[in-house]
Amino acid sequence: MPKYSIVVPFHNEEENVTALYARLKQVMEQIGDSFELVLVDDGSSDRTYKLLEEIAAVDSRVLVVKLRRNFGQTSALAAGFDHSSGEFILSMDGDLQHDPNEIPNFLEKLEEGYDVVSGWREKRIDNFVMRRFPSRVANWLMAKLSGVNIHDFGTTFKAYRREVIQNIPLYGEMHRFIPALASWYGASICEIPIKNVQRERGKSHYGIGRTFRVFFDLLTIRFLLKYMSRPLHFFGTFGALGILAGSIISTVLLALKLANWHVNIMDQHGPWFVIAGVLIVAGIQMLAIGLLGELQVRHYYTSQQHTPYAIDRLVRLRAPEEPSILSDRD
Repeated sequence: MPKYSIVVPFHNEEENVTALYARLKQVMEQIGDSFELVLVDDGSSDRTYKLLEEIAAVDSRVLVVKLRRNFGQTSALAAGFDHSSGEFILSMDGDLQHDPNEIPNFLEKLEEGYDVVSGWREKRIDNFVMRRFPSRVANWLMAKLSGVNIHDFGTTFKAYRREVIQNIPLYGEMHRFIPALASWYGASICEIPIKNVQRERGKSHYGIGRTFRVFFDLLTIRFLLKYMSRPLHFFGTFGALGILAGSIISTVLLALKLANWHVNIMDQHGPWFVIAGVLIVAGIQMLAIGLLGELQVRHYYTSQQHTPYAIDRLVRLRAPEEPSILSDRD
């Protein structure tokens, strides 16, 4: 079993694949310990997979995971993590914006005992309006909502202990919130500065649309961190308050009716009567949602986990006595 696993997702990065492999190989060989490179092709439509397959054909330390279609960065990372076998796992982007020469800094922190080491693009060179300002706001909100005091949740350049990352379910676009999710499991987290360099070749896959999705994910993460195992506490609180408020209003209206039997409550207090009814019904609905959430949580913890991706094939060089490509289809 290798000591280190480097997970890199690729999507239409044919211009960067070979250069990144060469740099990773050089750095990891200088470190001296055993390693593997888990290179994930996330449904590329260019020559990315062909180049990855050629690399795997000559280097037994390379495992290529080819997904059936483009599932997104989070799912690609999840596939890489699931097929990694190293004691320590490091993830990075495949566009050469992460410098492999900084990998030893991450591994040093893991050796010190940290469970998660997160990169921090301290001096960003992105567009201020489209990238830096929205990212700064999102990172500030995430730090406040999660209680994890780091500056950069968004970068993929992170390192993990195997037992930590394997306990974190990844889906949607949750990869940027791994430190927050890891903190829920009691992981120790630190942050180290990394360089933020311009993309050398290829086209960026990031846009302003992803920034808006981050804000919705913030709400999801906040709910997951606080109420993931007890959704009834969240929905039940609002439901109980609604039922209580509706019941108080209804009781007052009933008392007014009993005090003056000939008064038409609907004529004099019609809006309050409607408000009371809506509050009670809405409260019952919120309680029902909370109970359904509790059932979903029970199902989540008792049923088999399903992966958010589908594997097309795995490619790895066989043992030296059988130097051929191993291709497994799921």
